[in-house]
Amino acid sequence: MARPGKSDDGSDANAPPAPRATGAGIPLEVVYDTASRARAGAPFDAERDLGQPGAPPYTRGIHATMYRGRPWTMRQYAGFGTAAESNERYKFLLASGQTGLSVAFDLPTQMGRDSDHPLARGEVGRSGVAISSLDDMQVLLDGLPLDRVSTSMTINATAATLLCLYVAVADERGLPRASLSGTVQNDILKEYIARGTYIYPPAPSMRLVADTFAFCRDEMPRWNTISISGYHIREAGSDAVQEVAFTLADGIAYVEAARAAGLEVDAFAPRLSFFFNAHSHLLEEVAKFRAARRLWARIMRERFGARDPRSLMLRFHAQTAGSTLTAQQPLNNVVRTTIEALAAVLGGAQSIHTNAYDEALALPTKESARVALRTQQLLAYEAGVADVVDPLGGAYALEALTNEVEARAAALIADIDARGGMVAAIEAGWPQREIERRAFEHQRAVETGARVIVGVNRFADDGEARDAGALHRLDPALEASQVQRLARFRAARDAAAARAATAALAEAARGTANLLPCILHAVKARATLGEIADALRGVFGEYRPA
Repeated sequence: MARPGKSDDGSDANAPPAPRATGAGIPLEVVYDTASRARAGAPFDAERDLGQPGAPPYTRGIHATMYRGRPWTMRQYAGFGTAAESNERYKFLLASGQTGLSVAFDLPTQMGRDSDHPLARGEVGRSGVAISSLDDMQVLLDGLPLDRVSTSMTINATAATLLCLYVAVADERGLPRASLSGTVQNDILKEYIARGTYIYPPAPSMRLVADTFAFCRDEMPRWNTISISGYHIREAGSDAVQEVAFTLADGIAYVEAARAAGLEVDAFAPRLSFFFNAHSHLLEEVAKFRAARRLWARIMRERFGARDPRSLMLRFHAQTAGSTLTAQQPLNNVVRTTIEALAAVLGGAQSIHTNAYDEALALPTKESARVALRTQQLLAYEAGVADVVDPLGGAYALEALTNEVEARAAALIADIDARGGMVAAIEAGWPQREIERRAFEHQRAVETGARVIVGVNRFADDGEARDAGALHRLDPALEASQVQRLARFRAARDAAAARAATAALAEAARGTANLLPCILHAVKARATLGEIADALRGVFGEYRPA
């Protein structure tokens, strides 16, 4: 029993509570009420700041009924080894209740290298599926109903080529291009900021992005032409405010590039989509999603003059934070992922991926992937949080945090504008340095114990094994099998036709025409992904950061 004036842990119960802040450094009051709004100096205006779900500024969600209309898309990210192995995993996930595909590609594919390239050795099929040819894409999509299941592809520098491979498979099946739905990530700017899988310099890379916008506007009206990604920015070490600001600043740069290419904003903006991280501070994350939605609506209306309400909508996919998963006490990751997925649901995501608990140690097994999917299904069908639209809306603490995240992110975007915009800021290395600074501060807080990581720097058990059960192991023979498969593909094709198609692509790259039809022609002529990337390398060169 506690002594008078003492709490159960022996501390002074009458002492003022210690200051606390979110991960982004936003100070947290002990309790929020109407007086909190007055102290913030920005009176709360429900009509201006909230509105109704399905109406600008979309703070409360982009659909009037949200998940009462239908649940979010459960899109588990998967891909490893060969196309056949990944295809088997997709069918397993769909049979388990997944409602959309999400394809992970290996590093050589992301970097425009075929599986038999010397730089690909040791990396084929490791971080995702190896795709070098139309033959690989046909196997990857075998038996999958492309006109009924939406497909997300996490690919950037070679996004146009992977999209063309996808279209070529659909064309061979006789499926109308207008029936295809999905997303290609296609966000090259965040590669320069946070991830590093770029190939070409920023200017030609932005041309490929704009060409993809135009091609899909004319050929694939249901396809999301870009997924502007804050996820990797957050994984690199940014905080929630930086994630919003840098992601929306990238979005501004893409809108400007598309307009410079002659596209009307309302012709392409409704197909823009976003990809955010669902991190561990529940209230800050929910506020982050709501603030990003409101801020984007204001940017599109006030800066770009968008008139179509769909152009104002920030539609986003969320993935739980890989950087929060721990190798120590890995079963704790089930709880972490649940909290993070709950934040995405309360924040109004259109689709969600939940990480598997063993991903700090290996690619997920079938069993751990199923648990991750079941986490989403439990939230959708048992937790009740999908029964009410924006259930936390109006809560004093949440609205205060939403306003603060928006104000801080808007200030960062203004700073980027003053630096000449996001492309100029990236070339100067400014966002990269800001993320590195924030990542260092976070790691220092973990090492000093100021930031608690359960099972790592507190509540650790030295005698506890890192037992996550059986782990996924990639068969080392898969790389040799993929290389042999590619050799057979090259031997069976019309090599002259492939060379002529890549030569025509290079010639087009020297001009100003849209490159997507040329890439699609090269794909159908059986040119490989690496050959197509090399044709563009020969014209555009490769980017080397200063």
